[in-house]
Amino acid sequence: MPKMKTHKGAAKRFKRTGTGKIRHDKAWRGHNRHKKSTTRWRRVKGKSNLAGGDAKRMRRLLHP
Repeated sequence: MPKMKTHKGAAKRFKRTGTGKIRHDKAWRGHNRHKKSTTRWRRVKGKSNLAGGDAKRMRRLLHP
């Protein structure tokens, strides 16, 4: 039986933490930073964890 392959599109967007949670970048951070208010920018700051069924699906795509 062939090996399972990592989904490369998912691998570029999601990372697994040491404890097995799935991290992702939040939306609305690409460009036009100065159009967005400070409050809005703070709200979309940094990374976040995936929850529930989404995390389960990503684990399958990032399986190893």
